[in-house]
Amino acid sequence: MKTLHFLESILALASSVAFASDPSPLQDFCVAIKDPKDGVFVNGKFCKDPILVNAEDFFKHVEPGNASNPLGSQVTPVTVDQLFGLNTLGISLARIDFAPNGLNPPHIHPRGTEFLIVVEGTLYVGFVTSNQDNNRLFTKVLNKGDVFVFPIGLIHFQLNVGYGNAVAIAGLSSQNPGVITIANALFKSNPPISDEVLTKALQVDKSIVDYLQKQSWYDNN
Repeated sequence: MKTLHFLESILALASSVAFASDPSPLQDFCVAIKDPKDGVFVNGKFCKDPILVNAEDFFKHVEPGNASNPLGSQVTPVTVDQLFGLNTLGISLARIDFAPNGLNPPHIHPRGTEFLIVVEGTLYVGFVTSNQDNNRLFTKVLNKGDVFVFPIGLIHFQLNVGYGNAVAIAGLSSQNPGVITIANALFKSNPPISDEVLTKALQVDKSIVDYLQKQSWYDNN
């Protein structure tokens, strides 16, 4: 009997892990709407009446992003918030434009694995593994047509190391993968993280923390 209960516990744990990402849809589509009056709430959004759905609900034109900013990069997301037809489908994408030397700074996607394809230019990309894996750094220089994968929840980045502009398209395994830019989260949180926490965590003097918190941390998303 104890063995049976143990196996049931293992199966329950495995089941919870298996459904850690977006759930599979139970219908052809569930186009999100802002007005819940005539909708059904599914996976974080209200669904549009299927009879009223049309091709425009699954279409969006993406313009090049303006990379003239302190980071030299601009991320243009296409998640369920921008394309309602993505609701319940478990995918999204983003276009990333880079000026010369532009950087998409270290960040994580808490709810999605990312795969990146370079459309133009040359990028130096990488991700850092978890503490349990000794924070190993995996990097690669990517050229046009190259693809690289960033596992869910791991810190990663992209830097333009070519001679001109660069463009990449990122696909993500969630309709709403989220993004947490590391520097912004540490030094631009609202309200601010206390100096005591940051000085001890980063093992630096308070003056350095104060300086970092006063910087204008640009958000390129």
